[in-house]
Amino acid sequence: MINAKTRKAILKAFFIFAVLAAVIYLFRVSGLNEVLDKHWMDVHIRDQGLSGYVLFLAIAAGFTAAGFPRQMISFFAGYVFGAVTGTVMGTVGTALGCAVAFYYARYAGRAAIERKLGKKTAKLNAFLQREPFQMTVVIRLLPVGSNILTNLLAGITSISSLSFLGGSTLGYIPQTFIFALLGSGVNVDPVWRTTVSALLMIISSLLGYRLYRKYRVESELES
Repeated sequence: MINAKTRKAILKAFFIFAVLAAVIYLFRVSGLNEVLDKHWMDVHIRDQGLSGYVLFLAIAAGFTAAGFPRQMISFFAGYVFGAVTGTVMGTVGTALGCAVAFYYARYAGRAAIERKLGKKTAKLNAFLQREPFQMTVVIRLLPVGSNILTNLLAGITSISSLSFLGGSTLGYIPQTFIFALLGSGVNVDPVWRTTVSALLMIISSLLGYRLYRKYRVESELES
């Protein structure tokens, strides 16, 4: 039986989805999307070539490293670049933020993190050591735990950076696509894209729940 903490995490993911879907509706009704198109996004990121891509990745990495929800990063990636390119940019930006937090923990913040989260480190280390790359993918596919907490804890475990960062990047893709598709609906086919995103979100959550039941990840990812 799924526990209360995991139910809360799943509901949080759906709450974020619902809020962003409401944002799309409000943007379309109010015309705010056209205002945004003509200002900051166009001036600094959209259709700005390499500089726009670099700026977005820097912003995405910084916000992700600081604990900003990766679903929001993916949503804005979809809004700026469209569903497909937005998925790529959202995934890369989120992975870069993951790397920043991971390496900070490994080389600069180890002592402070061990003082506060030492007990959880042992649990996560034991879980990841089963099969580091595969277990990292599993963690990222599940709507449980905290992204930044997982990044910091992994940084002070014995897992290799290649396994953790590679597994994280691969595991980020499904939800990144869902929210990038949702974000792209601000400008194009909002009803169709929101509906498809919602269906994919449900499917992703069901698959995540199956993984949850198989691996019992909640004991390693309590926050």
